[in-house]
Amino acid sequence: MTISILHCLLRPFLIILLTILSSTSFNSAISTGANYNVVSFGANPDGKTDCAKAFLSAWQKACGSAQPATIYVPPGRFLLGKVIFVGGECSNKAITVTIDGTLVAPSNYNGNDDSNWIVFENVDGVSVHGGLLDGQGTSLWACKKSGGNCPSGATSLEFTNSKNIMVAGLTSLNSQMFHIVIYQCQHVKVQGVKVMAPANSPNTDGIHIAGSDDVTILNSNIQTGDDCVSVGAGTTNLWVENIACGPGHGISIGSLGQDQNEAGVQNVTVKTIKFMGTENGVRIKTWGKPSNAFVKGILFQHAVMVDVQNPIVIDQNYCPDKGCSRQASGVKISDVTYQDIHGTSATEVAVKFDCSSKNPCSGIQLEDVKLTYNNQVAQASCQNAGGTSQGYVQPQSCL
Repeated sequence: MTISILHCLLRPFLIILLTILSSTSFNSAISTGANYNVVSFGANPDGKTDCAKAFLSAWQKACGSAQPATIYVPPGRFLLGKVIFVGGECSNKAITVTIDGTLVAPSNYNGNDDSNWIVFENVDGVSVHGGLLDGQGTSLWACKKSGGNCPSGATSLEFTNSKNIMVAGLTSLNSQMFHIVIYQCQHVKVQGVKVMAPANSPNTDGIHIAGSDDVTILNSNIQTGDDCVSVGAGTTNLWVENIACGPGHGISIGSLGQDQNEAGVQNVTVKTIKFMGTENGVRIKTWGKPSNAFVKGILFQHAVMVDVQNPIVIDQNYCPDKGCSRQASGVKISDVTYQDIHGTSATEVAVKFDCSSKNPCSGIQLEDVKLTYNNQVAQASCQNAGGTSQGYVQPQSCL
């Protein structure tokens, strides 16, 4: 009994002591890490001097470090030409890029060669925290709207052929084209990001994922001129949660099936999303042409629609080009669940399943759906779509 009482009395003090010791050890570990300030490598925060060489020099030092390393970008505006951080010969698997300033893309939109602005290629264990990326895309958008001979534009930030990636607290402003691209990557987490571009900015997808596995996107605000989140071919095990989307084109799987031999998309969860005045809500889009691609194992859950033009839509007849010969889509869509989808539609048809005549959609499930148009019951439209509904479903299911 005495020992037990003594243990109870000492336990809080032991916890405090262990916490202090753990904190001390953690801080000690941080203090022993390597830190590289880009200014010490010649970066000038005047917004006019290209700092690409300084950033690459800091990257080379971090790669060569035998301990976790931090590349630090202090407050200020750092003009950055196209830069590729290559990890092929990088021995360090714990590099953090901490940004307190703003990275500015060249104002000359021809300077990025129609590709990407900031690229991490073949890296492992890279984290990017904070900061603002200013893509300066307005002049390129104006060129496109004028019908001039314009380049397609550059993606602001791309991770390609990489793994164990973290992006947190980053703001992307006015990207020329896509804001953030995750291509052929594994184990990626994006959280607390903010994307800002006008509703009329062309091809400015917020976050695009393709050919990647185990990607998580959380707690982000995306305002842009195209899809808030777009999911390309070969994406598996994607989790998207707690996103504010609008303006924009919604969250889209696709377009898929442009090529005959194309990887499918499976195991995607999109939940707790608020769509505000977007062109679409949750969408699956495929080309109207032959393809071996597929979409299966999709869950759209807990979505709020506020004046969304197409809250729930599957479009398997996408054929935007004048030279496109519309055919039956070869993409097989199955096992798609819409659960707890509420709100208002800006058009009378709030649910539209326009599926392939060759490969009808199967296993579509509607559960607890309530969408209205002008304070009245909206409509649903189905073509070549099969599935079930349960619970309260409005508009009435046409499956």
